[in-house]
Amino acid sequence: MTFPNIRMRRLRENSRVRDLVRETKVDLDDLIMPMFVVEGLKKKEEISSMPGQFRFSIPELVDECMRIHDLGIKAVILFGIPAHKDEKGSGAWIEDGIIQKAMSQIKKSVPDLLLIGDVCLCEYTSHGHCGWIENGRLINDATLDLLSKTALSQVEAGADMVAPSDMMDGRVGAIRQILDENGHFHIPIMSYAAKYFSAFYGPFREAAESAPQFGDRSSYQMDPANVDEAVREVELDLAEGADIVMVKPALPYLDVVRTIKETFRVPTAAYNVSGEYSLIKAAAAKGWVDEKRIILETLTSIKRAGADMILTYFASDFATWKNKT
Repeated sequence: MTFPNIRMRRLRENSRVRDLVRETKVDLDDLIMPMFVVEGLKKKEEISSMPGQFRFSIPELVDECMRIHDLGIKAVILFGIPAHKDEKGSGAWIEDGIIQKAMSQIKKSVPDLLLIGDVCLCEYTSHGHCGWIENGRLINDATLDLLSKTALSQVEAGADMVAPSDMMDGRVGAIRQILDENGHFHIPIMSYAAKYFSAFYGPFREAAESAPQFGDRSSYQMDPANVDEAVREVELDLAEGADIVMVKPALPYLDVVRTIKETFRVPTAAYNVSGEYSLIKAAAAKGWVDEKRIILETLTSIKRAGADMILTYFASDFATWKNKT
């Protein structure tokens, strides 16, 4: 049976009917807001390559967390930038580190906000790489101990979840082991399981002061051409104890999001990264695109591809629009 008996436009003519048959819906429950906190900062500063996004002092970060929680955002992921960096990135796990102090203060002020700690060393190392360097080469196994200590310190400071983003082999298992040994069986791990070596991270490196001082990260982040490798990475992370797996970036890798979701049927996240954010903001500032519509379409596409949750700098904008409807 076909036209004229079947008319697909019958379900499009009326906006209320369109709402009833809509297959994919983005809600506030799906969104995680990334945030940056800087040690020694006196006043929040806008990130020049990410208009509308800021680097916060701890008091201002707490205030912002209260604000976005009131908007209905239920989860944030934190990135810390220390005042001093060293070769090991020791600021990532010390008890009075910037991220530990920030988490403790947030938990006191906004206890219901789900607090996720990004577990990596690039913001804390003097060389800007994600692990221990010897003779210009990143040493995988020596890095695992540093990442494990970082994850444990974040949980002890108040993190409800940890998210290793370094792409070292074996880091999920190492983190799961140290958390369990210290009685934190209940803390989930959201693994950046398929994190690609991407040009879309540029603005983040300004925000987090994390650009490598030599070379690049192609020896540990994934080749953008590979999908089967992403499946293997996810499979290994799940075997090591990951509870949620992530694809990063989101938009150039929607096929990977779909593949991961259909293959494993586990909670799947996608990171709508800084470069994706900045491209939209730049085009909107020029008047080339309708900012609200393109943001909503972007988030819908990520959800439609199979992401159960989206890390996005647009979370606050989305929440504001949602509360006005």
